[in-house]
Amino acid sequence: MRHTVPIAPQFYVTAPQTCPYLDGRLERKLFTALQGEHAQKLNDTLSKQGFRRSQNVLYRPSCAECSACLSARIRVADFQPTRSQRRILRRNGGLMRNATSPWATEDQYALFRRYLDERHADGGMADMDIFEFAAMIEETPIRSRVIEYSRAPAEGERSRPLAAVCLTDVFDDGLSMVYSFYDPDLQSDSLGTYLILDHVAIAREAGLPFVYLGYWVPGSRKMGYKSGFSALEIYKGGRWQDIGDAAAHGAELHPLSVDPIAEQVARINLPQARPADIRPIID
Repeated sequence: MRHTVPIAPQFYVTAPQTCPYLDGRLERKLFTALQGEHAQKLNDTLSKQGFRRSQNVLYRPSCAECSACLSARIRVADFQPTRSQRRILRRNGGLMRNATSPWATEDQYALFRRYLDERHADGGMADMDIFEFAAMIEETPIRSRVIEYSRAPAEGERSRPLAAVCLTDVFDDGLSMVYSFYDPDLQSDSLGTYLILDHVAIAREAGLPFVYLGYWVPGSRKMGYKSGFSALEIYKGGRWQDIGDAAAHGAELHPLSVDPIAEQVARINLPQARPADIRPIID
């Protein structure tokens, strides 16, 4: 006789902190540890339910005042770039892609520091040192890649300098862009958009149906760009659905849109452990 049992992680809730996306609000996260032999299976299962990975932790926003953070993903088979996005692809056609194992380098950190100092000097990662950066890249219990993009060397440069870097997780159904950064001097090249477009291409080449973009937040200018990609789905009401009219999701900003923590946890679908052999009792 064989049977399966669910993988049963413990879930916790963080203390309220200032919301990085919406002014005057507090954020709270529901999270669980990602470790052990079932880490990949747990990550694959919970990511399809709106969770994201940060090192060896899986988390999902669980705020008391709103449910605005909606996990977003692109359906690769249905994606069609806009005219503007096609121009971005042509503009960055000279970049060289190199997918490597999740190992941090000094060149990556130097680019990361320039990116933070220029773009997010007052953000939560502004004080991250090289050891913390290495932990962000390397502490992964699942299948992950660092995808580097280098540009052609300018006059006086001997090698191709890094232009952008993305830490990417590989799911059973897609790619998840965990964190990306790029050369702030190349801001006019729209490298943030280019990285997403190239990940769609990578997923298509690999036969993976989705590219996970993290959270889209209605009402947040910082996250608004994600709604500009076609074939975009959001995880809302316990299921994935087409985003439709982006302006129609304002109800998630209301406190009554939030379910109690216990109900949220009870509705999480957990993966099954590997089948275990049960020896029959013989009289």
